[in-house]
Amino acid sequence: MNRTNHSKNLHDTAYQTYLQSVKTLCPATTEDELAFLNSGLSITQLEAKHFYIHAQSLQSQIGYVYRGLLRSFYVDAEEKDITVNFISEGRFVTHYSALISGKPSRYHFQCLEPSVIVNLSYSHIQKGYSLFSHLDRYGRLVAEEVLKAQQARIESFLFHSAEDRYKQFIHDHPSLFQRVSVSHLCSYLGIERQSLTRIRKKLMHLSV
Repeated sequence: MNRTNHSKNLHDTAYQTYLQSVKTLCPATTEDELAFLNSGLSITQLEAKHFYIHAQSLQSQIGYVYRGLLRSFYVDAEEKDITVNFISEGRFVTHYSALISGKPSRYHFQCLEPSVIVNLSYSHIQKGYSLFSHLDRYGRLVAEEVLKAQQARIESFLFHSAEDRYKQFIHDHPSLFQRVSVSHLCSYLGIERQSLTRIRKKLMHLSV
């Protein structure tokens, strides 16, 4: 298979995977609506350590991870980067509130693995909302999913211990456990490496 055919097959497969996710979230979506969405899609392929979004940049599109893994982070006053999220296959890459308000992103989004991302033009999506009722519903459902994830993240620090946050991460993201570094995981959980080591030893002892 030559490179052109390989690239076309990758694009087609990635697009179909995304469109199927639309249909799964909003089953009433019609073929015409899916075709409209498809006409506004593009692909970005990035190597590990490359950035999909830089902090302080404006976003013109939403990314859907077809393959790979990214993390979002910000840099604090002490020049330390703080991981706030991991984005794997089937999830969206965007600082959503900044996107819809037209403000610069507060976060960097960097690939931890080689990644293939389906891009959804925000202007195209907005046009779809005005033209198709089911796409408008789809947009609301996506916003609800983003809001629920953000609320769960906030409440994990307000109401749960570091151990609870670790156990919840393992429960919610079992496939990511071997894909993220200890330093990034500690940053995400808001704990020191020594604390994570103690938590792991305690849980291993309890499971014996």
